[in-house]
Amino acid sequence: MKFSLGAIQYFWPKQVVDNFYQQAAESSVDIVYLGETVCSKRRELKFEDYMAIAHMLREAGKQVCLSTMTLLEAPSELRELRKYCDNGEFLVEANDVGAIPYLQEHKVPFVAGAAINCYNQHTLRKLMSLGMNRWVMPVELSREWLANLLQQPMVHDVRDCFEVEVFALGHMPLAWSGRCFTARSENRPKDQCELVCINYPEGRPVTSQEGQQVFVLNGIQTQSGSRYNLVNQLPNMDGLVDVVRLSPQLVGTFDWLEKFRANVAGGAPQRLDKNDSNGYWLALAGLVQQLD
Repeated sequence: MKFSLGAIQYFWPKQVVDNFYQQAAESSVDIVYLGETVCSKRRELKFEDYMAIAHMLREAGKQVCLSTMTLLEAPSELRELRKYCDNGEFLVEANDVGAIPYLQEHKVPFVAGAAINCYNQHTLRKLMSLGMNRWVMPVELSREWLANLLQQPMVHDVRDCFEVEVFALGHMPLAWSGRCFTARSENRPKDQCELVCINYPEGRPVTSQEGQQVFVLNGIQTQSGSRYNLVNQLPNMDGLVDVVRLSPQLVGTFDWLEKFRANVAGGAPQRLDKNDSNGYWLALAGLVQQLD
């Protein structure tokens, strides 16, 4: 079982990003995803900066994958997308189907991100025919669903031709919109947001009238209010999951990486925080935290 760091979801200052990836280079992580996947207005790092980080990580022995935007809204974003797809060196995670024709054109293998709606054997086989070699399962699906899908005839026969990756730590990306909810929460129009996301390095929490944190606002992205944490479900991923993804957090990411590694066989179970959840993997409501 390999462990990956997903692309940073939040808007962090460049120095914070550089420091984070220096820690990643020195860590035990196997795969690192790089790139802005949420909002093209976040320009602390440019494509050239990500490429420099990619080279540094590759020299440290990490597999690097460049992640594309999830919601494409302008011609300028398509031009940026082409840079990622044409990078010529690194694997690409396609988070929007618009990236796939570019990658197929150059016969470049790709990772199908969780935002690409792949729920059945027909879609999965189609993505494979287009060049997919790793598939990130949509975050709301369960172990039972995954196990059933991998036994379907169109998938079972080619199971050794692609990897399965599961989002296992972090606030789950649930939806994207043409509106910027973080700007809206400060009474700013999207076009005059003044990049207020940088003031919320872990997103802006949204609570119910009862005080429960139900969502996290992250620009145009809406995340789960609870932190998804599958550290204690690793033993029942054996034989199904090839790569376990941790979403970067401002504090504690690499500590959690070691906790995950220690519990691969179930020998070091972890106590979950009160705001952690694991319901989707267990085919329960997403907010549920079931203790084993």
